[in-house]
Amino acid sequence: MGEAELLAAVPRGLYIGGVWQDGGAGTFPVIDPATGNTLVEIADATPEDGIRALDAAVAAQDAWAATPPRIRSDILRRAFDLLTERADEFALLMTLEMGKPLAEARGEVTYGGEFLRWFSEEAVRIAGRYGTNPEGTGRMIVSQRPVGPCFFITPWNFPLAMATRKIAPALAAGCTVVVKPAELTPLTTLAFAQLLEEAGLPAGVVNVVTTTRSGAVSAPIIADPRLRKLSFTGSTPVGKKLLAQAAEGVLRVSMELGGNAPFVVFDDADLDKAVDGAMLAKFRNIGQACTAANRFIVHESVAEEFARRVATRVAEMKIGRGTEDGVQIGPLIDEKAVVGTTALVADAVERGATVLAGGAAIAGPGTFFEPTVISGVAAGSDILREEIFGPVLAIATFADEDEAVRLANDTEYGLVSYVFTQDLARGHRMIDRLETGMMGLNVGVVSNAAAPFGGVKQSGVGREGGLEGIHEYLSTKYTLIPAD
Repeated sequence: MGEAELLAAVPRGLYIGGVWQDGGAGTFPVIDPATGNTLVEIADATPEDGIRALDAAVAAQDAWAATPPRIRSDILRRAFDLLTERADEFALLMTLEMGKPLAEARGEVTYGGEFLRWFSEEAVRIAGRYGTNPEGTGRMIVSQRPVGPCFFITPWNFPLAMATRKIAPALAAGCTVVVKPAELTPLTTLAFAQLLEEAGLPAGVVNVVTTTRSGAVSAPIIADPRLRKLSFTGSTPVGKKLLAQAAEGVLRVSMELGGNAPFVVFDDADLDKAVDGAMLAKFRNIGQACTAANRFIVHESVAEEFARRVATRVAEMKIGRGTEDGVQIGPLIDEKAVVGTTALVADAVERGATVLAGGAAIAGPGTFFEPTVISGVAAGSDILREEIFGPVLAIATFADEDEAVRLANDTEYGLVSYVFTQDLARGHRMIDRLETGMMGLNVGVVSNAAAPFGGVKQSGVGREGGLEGIHEYLSTKYTLIPAD
């Protein structure tokens, strides 16, 4: 399917109660970051539209919760099958609205689809327990129930996977949903809602509101006493504000927030594997991922060789629109991202860092930044404190294991870390010593639908994926029955 045909097939309205409809605020454009051109205009929701979406979710909640787990499972499995059949269409759509290379977009379809398959299997395995209390005076029943209507705020960088990672466990658990996708990349979520309808999902179980007024639309939904769960993926500052709003209703929350991932290379590391891991951990998704390696902390004895190897690889990367053959680096999401990345590199250079590859924005059209390697990054540089969210690999050095741990943990964030060492004992020590919710040991990508995704410290609360993921959408109920 060509670009024009694909875009013509994507719904452009709000999806509320199983009906595609106009937004109360008119429409807004979705921009191709590789060209700056408008792809399509879609519905712009008002706060009133948001509440109508919640109304629909509330109205559908009891019936969906009572739907047999096998039926919920079958719908999710059909959605997985449909997504697999249309992988090329969804991949192209993501490339158009977000900019990532088409090969990476195909990878996201596979990854996002796995949440549908995984939670279709978990839907029929929601369990409780039954037993006699220790005193022998009664029998205890512990059961699980869906938490109720949920509100999801998803980010722009993984338009499909972030939607399926939240929606799939909610549906498996018996919860209804209102989704507000990012203003910059809403088309994939709209296409996915259409796919869910085709898979047999009843009206009102999933509702989608697209808007340019995120705060104004979200606030009344979060404040509504009928809402029982909030899940957000995005920046820590926004997450803190949402947590404060959620506290008023004592909502269940899942927050996957910012990251400042350390990538630690010890002197005994296999440098070939470390360089391969670095390319994945840094440049996947054009560096625009919360799991992207942000601070490369390399032992001083191998830092020069590591820097030389990655700079050679980076200098050979092909830059362009993600639809072009062989492209490895697409555009950043918007001009604001280019300005921010430029400022971080300039600050590091001003403090003494050396640019080994790239280092500058690329003149338009589109919002491109050269894949970049900088070495000798000094302590106190902004690039070591702030999440880069761009294709910049920044290298600092350390002398011993304790210093490596201190530098790695020297951040308020704690989402993921990466460690390269051939010393098994050291690897186990890093598992215990690094303050992150996830760790890659001699690998550059950790995400998997079967694994619990989430962080510690200011990187968030809760887990998505894995056995733990469905429990974010279940509440535990204890019942005592007197003994005969």
